[in-house]
Amino acid sequence: MNLEPGTKIALLGKNSAHWILSDLAVMMAGHVTVPLYPTLTGDGARQILEHSESKLVFVGKLDDWGELKNGIPKGMPIIELPLAPPTGAPKWEQIVAETEPLEENVFRDPGELATLIYTSGTTGTPKGVMINFSAMIDAAKGAADRVEISSNDRLISYLPLAHCYERLAVESSSIFNNIHVFFAESLDTFVADLQRARPTFFCSVPRLWVKFQAGVFAKVPKDKLERLLSIPIVSWLVRRKVLKGLGLDKTRVAISGAAPLPEEVILWYHSLGLELLEAYGMTENFAYSHGNPPGDIRVGTVGTPASGVETRISEEGEVLVKSLGTMMGYYKAPEMTAEVLTEDGFLRTGDLGVIDEDGYLRITGRVKELFKTSKGKYISPSTIENLLMNHPLVEQACVCGLGYDQPFALIMPSEEVRRDMADGTGKERIAGELEKLIEQVNA
Repeated sequence: MNLEPGTKIALLGKNSAHWILSDLAVMMAGHVTVPLYPTLTGDGARQILEHSESKLVFVGKLDDWGELKNGIPKGMPIIELPLAPPTGAPKWEQIVAETEPLEENVFRDPGELATLIYTSGTTGTPKGVMINFSAMIDAAKGAADRVEISSNDRLISYLPLAHCYERLAVESSSIFNNIHVFFAESLDTFVADLQRARPTFFCSVPRLWVKFQAGVFAKVPKDKLERLLSIPIVSWLVRRKVLKGLGLDKTRVAISGAAPLPEEVILWYHSLGLELLEAYGMTENFAYSHGNPPGDIRVGTVGTPASGVETRISEEGEVLVKSLGTMMGYYKAPEMTAEVLTEDGFLRTGDLGVIDEDGYLRITGRVKELFKTSKGKYISPSTIENLLMNHPLVEQACVCGLGYDQPFALIMPSEEVRRDMADGTGKERIAGELEKLIEQVNA
């Protein structure tokens, strides 16, 4: 296609083996990958494709090609991956069959741009995070060393590969540890896919860990389950049955990240024999920062620095991190880059935190989110929002209140709640549950 070295090439599709193969192929060909979330709108995809100056897009499995194809600029070449909707573009299999494979190993300069990862952050405007090969490789090696994984392990890939968290976990463990990777077919088949994969290594986000727990309580009331777990003669059988029902009975490494997880939820999983570890990272450091060490967990913290990571707290209480995975900067945004990277290479995370005497980091809030009520009280909305969103009835929450007597929350109910409310069932039960939740948050 006569592409210039370093050409930006987009990846648009749900998780699949060919997504990863495309990612690696683009890098080996001397170009830069630009992963796009398959849930983007057409306008959102177009904004990133135009800002990144992408010249080609790989299209994989998608739920709504009709929407997304409107976001691909007219005339932009497309390569259709297996499982993709019909695009009318050249197919992966056809191109591979007609192209001579590379016969020599490819070596890219460690400081060379490898990928552009777009993140909206708190501004809503997508920012292109520039990650070089050194950051990707060092983060991958560090992550592999932190959690001992071998070719006997299995994981299931379902969080978007467009996010660095999933990409680091899947690609690093595949390349450095030869792990077996399963892919989730869809949300509807996720539970069955998880039970089929029986992962030994499982990464997820707080929302799913809470949903798993709620699903168990829907079958076995919390009080009854606690009583069963307190009986030594049957507790081991109960733990095994619960974990097997979740598809996690073979899981030996379980990680939660992206947002805080309530301590009581973590301890509940521990009571089942699942060592759930909280970790911490950002797109700007390729998700390589902190994690609770297996066997040495401190609940309520995001753990200790990973190998090669330095952490300090600024005078304002902000967490500053220097990581092997730290970005080169924001694409086409030198002023924004200067705002978040210090002269000595530390990343301003925007998070408030404290470090204990053993080096464990606890996140306490966000730097720029505090607002004051008319009564003069400062409020940290994310703390309240996380408490609300960790309830299975709540999908999203936004806490407001600048200039008001007291803060208030706008709540978007979960899909199940919206369905029940639409047909008129369960309104009283839902209202009662939400009242209890508000009381707990206010306590």
